[in-house]
Amino acid sequence: MAKIDFALAQEITAVSGEDLGRCIQCGKCSAACPAGSAMDILPSQIIHEIRCGEVEKLQHCQSLWNCMSCYTCAQRCPRELSVAAIIEALRLSVIRQSGANRIKVEELPAEVVARMPQQLIVSALRKYNK
Repeated sequence: MAKIDFALAQEITAVSGEDLGRCIQCGKCSAACPAGSAMDILPSQIIHEIRCGEVEKLQHCQSLWNCMSCYTCAQRCPRELSVAAIIEALRLSVIRQSGANRIKVEELPAEVVARMPQQLIVSALRKYNK
């Protein structure tokens, strides 16, 4: 059984910027998702699990990594919620808790720094260095 963690659920909601209380669990996000057949937990179920505080279960699911961030869920949602933004917040939570994927400026190859847009580098540093 997954651990109930409302604090982490609130943090994920804050990071995503989505108001999960607006979700009516209609399932349109799950039905429209092009990666839905490869997901072990469907988009509408992800919303439900976060609202119930069962985030730990989500942190170990494959759906986080199967989401293509295509935002079809947001286009189909009658309440204009974006499950993709919520999944991205969950991914960040997993990455930050594991301590993985830290970016160190001094370790970036010079050719990467020269070729990548500065906005991308700054965005990656903000995302992975909190």
